[in-house]
Amino acid sequence: MRDTTSQESTPRLSPILFFSMLGAIALAIWWGPLRSSFALALHDEQYTHILLIIPISAALIFLDWRPLDRKLPRSSTGLSASLSSLLLVLAVLATVMVRWRVVALPSDVQLSANMLAFVVWWIAAFILCFGTPAFRRALFPLCFLLWMVPFPDFVLNLIVSLLQRGSAAVAHLFFLVAGIPVAQRGMLVHIPGLTLEVAPECSSIRSSLMLVVTTMVVAQLLLRSFWRKVLVIAVAIPLSVAKNGLRIFVLAVLATRVDPSFLTGRFHRQGGVIFFLIALAAIFLLLWIVRRGEEEEPGIR
Repeated sequence: MRDTTSQESTPRLSPILFFSMLGAIALAIWWGPLRSSFALALHDEQYTHILLIIPISAALIFLDWRPLDRKLPRSSTGLSASLSSLLLVLAVLATVMVRWRVVALPSDVQLSANMLAFVVWWIAAFILCFGTPAFRRALFPLCFLLWMVPFPDFVLNLIVSLLQRGSAAVAHLFFLVAGIPVAQRGMLVHIPGLTLEVAPECSSIRSSLMLVVTTMVVAQLLLRSFWRKVLVIAVAIPLSVAKNGLRIFVLAVLATRVDPSFLTGRFHRQGGVIFFLIALAAIFLLLWIVRRGEEEEPGIR
């Protein structure tokens, strides 16, 4: 009985202090991968979203924070300790295997594996210190931390390829709707007087990822129903492709009907923000429609 009491009370003497200690250990273990990930985010636009994840996650946890319940059932605290301890051990084992090269992995996959272990450690530390009820309340912001894991090259290349193909197909559709003769061969889109190539640099992966991340956050803040949140986030994915196809269409029309310099000028290089805002406005319109449905069902959770 004495041992059980000490096990339950030790981490609960000061949960925030205990969590801070585990956080400091995590920083010591994963400082190298953390520094590499933030450097990647600062120098490669495909990973810019990583810089936003920790502040957003911390803010979401703070907004929904409630006083700790000191009277949790023993079964709850025991389950929390067992689950969190298992996750902590798995995070350390994964890191050891990667760093000691037990399994041969490319450098980009090693970074992803290290950052995944780092996130798992933080989630496990949260469960251990604050319990499963607090974890359930903070499930979204904690899982949101997974966006800190950089995509390995093979995943990133697949996403870029899908964005390229989708953007070319959407641009082709816009030309058809506008009555402009068009032919598409792979990533090449031919219209009278112009041939466009949707290169990897034209995939708009940064704005597409930012749109999905932003949509996840606003859906979490503004909606209560799980399926409605999923619906809005699911719409953001094809919408990210559609806004890039619209951008290609507008640039081509301006270049052929107004001035060819639109293909190389400032609007081509920096105009992506305009189409991002158009897509974001569409998301907020959808949120407004979906939220009205929730207001008509006051008992929904």
